Amino acid sequence: MGLLIRWVFAFLLLALTFNPTQYNYVHWGSTNYVEELPLTVLLGLLLVIGYIIYLRATLRSIGGFGMVLVLSVVAALAWVLYDWNMLSLDNTDVNTWIAILALSIVLGVGMGWSHVRRMLSGQLDVDEVDG
Repeated sequence: MGLLIRWVFAFLLLALTFNPTQYNYVHWGSTNYVEELPLTVLLGLLLVIGYIIYLRATLRSIGGFGMVLVLSVVAALAWVLYDWNMLSLDNTDVNTWIAILALSIVLGVGMGWSHVRRMLSGQLDVDEVDG
């Protein structure tokens, strides 16, 4: 359940930043930054903090190579779905949502990988602490 929650928050972070609808930070900020500059900056900083938390945890738990591997598995799954005619890539809006989904899976797995590894191996991951 924890992995699912981490993925949902990663999906929301990405979708709130940008999606094919008009309800996202990029669209809102580009049309309202003149009238709402302080709020635009505040919301942008909150999104940046979210990205820093997710990217830092992902890089620490699975690393850059792990991120490429997870993204490769998601891309291969999309390829299989496309090959079986279960997925069409003609619609750019759908493609954007697929990209958001793929990136959110990478971030969600990265954020929760330490918990998965602990369940599978019984070993804890600890950060290095300078004494």
